[in-house]
Amino acid sequence: MGNAVHDKDSQLSYLKNRLNMFLEVLDSMDPESTDVDDIDRLIQMLDDLEFKQNQFKKDWDE
Repeated sequence: MGNAVHDKDSQLSYLKNRLNMFLEVLDSMDPESTDVDDIDRLIQMLDDLEFKQNQFKKDWDE
């Protein structure tokens, strides 16, 4: 995932893949053994996804 994505279809695909990765991580977590660091990583994943979405949105608005 190190390549830049410039067209709308690729950007949407990127966001979907990242969201699916987040959901897979979330599904794999055991509520009994999840700690604050795990929650912080989930929050960081969401923050990164939101950043990319905003970045792509600017491209789409142009």
